[in-house]
Amino acid sequence: MQLRTRVKICGITSPEIAQQAITAGADAIGFMFFPDSRRYIDPATAGEILSQLPPYVETVGVFVDASVSEVEAALGQAPVSLLQFHGSESPEYCSAFGRRYVKVLKGGSAEAVLADIAAHEGADAVMLDSVSNGQFGGTGQVFDWQTIPEVDRPLILAGGLTPENVAEAIMQVRPFAVDVSGGVEVEQGIKDAALMRNFVLAVQKADWSNE
Repeated sequence: MQLRTRVKICGITSPEIAQQAITAGADAIGFMFFPDSRRYIDPATAGEILSQLPPYVETVGVFVDASVSEVEAALGQAPVSLLQFHGSESPEYCSAFGRRYVKVLKGGSAEAVLADIAAHEGADAVMLDSVSNGQFGGTGQVFDWQTIPEVDRPLILAGGLTPENVAEAIMQVRPFAVDVSGGVEVEQGIKDAALMRNFVLAVQKADWSNE
């Protein structure tokens, strides 16, 4: 039986956008705690948003090669339910916080992906994303989905997803979840309520087709 595909909307920057994402049907929302990101949010502001959320919404803190103290300080202000590591973090580092985590891997050869997944045996899920010009996600670039191997844990697909192509991605990859940021924005960092609704609806239609 095909489980429904979960949806994470990342790069939340305000309470209004968070509420719009949840209303659209997002299962999870993500906060970028990477200062160099165009969608960066300071942990104190993220914490205020967390305090206003309804129950049963997964909240994700995204970090890129942050120090242990930086992660712990962020979690002190914004106690998200899941961590997402988007850099070159080691398995030992990722497991050091005593929280569930997702490790993001660059979409590449099947052999390289499987080796990275095996190294991060403590990850609750792995995310495959595209990397361009040294950026850590949010590039709007799609990688070759046909290179994705079968994996032994939940797979989250990211990288250039939009309301127009997410159904095709789900039909090809059958991921546990999809992650979108720029694909539902009208300008960098500004999410659009209609685009978020259309993205979730496209995911739901793809799931119905898979059944």
